[in-house]
Amino acid sequence: MTPRVRCLLAIALIPLINGCSSASYYSQLAGGQWQILQAREPVSTVIADPQRPVVLREQLVKAQAARNFASQHLYLPDNQSYRLYADLKRPYVVWNVFATPEFSLTPVTHCFPIAGCVAYRGYYSQGAARGEAALQRQDGKDVFVSGVEAYSTLGWFDDPILNSMLTWGDERLATLIFHELAHQRFYVKDDSEFNESFASFVEQEGTRQWRARQGLSPASDNGLQQRKQFIALVLDTRQGLQDLYAQPLPADEMRQRKAAEFERMRHEYRQLRDQQWGGNKRFDGWVNSPMTNAKLLPFGLYDQWVPAFTAMFESVDGNWPNFYREVEQLAKLPLQQRKAALQQWIARH
Repeated sequence: MTPRVRCLLAIALIPLINGCSSASYYSQLAGGQWQILQAREPVSTVIADPQRPVVLREQLVKAQAARNFASQHLYLPDNQSYRLYADLKRPYVVWNVFATPEFSLTPVTHCFPIAGCVAYRGYYSQGAARGEAALQRQDGKDVFVSGVEAYSTLGWFDDPILNSMLTWGDERLATLIFHELAHQRFYVKDDSEFNESFASFVEQEGTRQWRARQGLSPASDNGLQQRKQFIALVLDTRQGLQDLYAQPLPADEMRQRKAAEFERMRHEYRQLRDQQWGGNKRFDGWVNSPMTNAKLLPFGLYDQWVPAFTAMFESVDGNWPNFYREVEQLAKLPLQQRKAALQQWIARH
């Protein structure tokens, strides 16, 4: 790849995952995206090839049905995104590194002219992500590294279905397509919470309609309720930590009380699991692994405003074009006014 192509790809990647201030970071962004572009092939070619695994071909057939549904019924972009396939030979496409100060839930952000400020940095190599996490820890930061199955280039490129998107089953693949196309449909600079909550709502409502279209029963109420309760517990922990960090306490006492807050969350989680969920251990791995402020950040990003978008969708009687127009008007407001309006929508919901 020529330096010029690398430069263009790096510039184009600014709206995707995050940004950086170093040439080496831009280089790995460009190289990672270039690998994806080179690996793409039409889904129709894979489906028609008898030499490809039957399971893969069947998954892609179902994925194309969901892809068509996304444009025809959810009014999401009708382009070549997710009509291509790429096998990257790894479990995740990128690894995101979240970081916060030791006694704060404010993320370390990275700001750029096009994408605005985002709350994480993405790496196409797990080793590079771990290296960045180690540097952040040396600087005294709380850090969390999370693998990501898919991301949207916001229309800069035709995004493919990745092998990393196929590991969670047919419905999960459909929901990922809905979520990532929602980012192409709408993106607001400098407001990750708005963008991710919007895409999460489109994903959830789109999945509900997708299941109904196929004549399937609604998703398990038990599973949905458990997820809601778990998210509420995490958000409650975030609030408890925010209240703690606002107090003028010595660092040693602050660390002790921080650790106690995480232990309280674990205790309440086990009570939920054993007393209300019938011992379902779906979140055990997350809860029992090391806990940091940064580990709590994605929950605020992906879930904070979903109830507001739900109320907005109901207010237009489930009409997608009208819903998108409402979202567009909301996005034109200054940040603080937009947040106030979203709070009002939540109150209505």
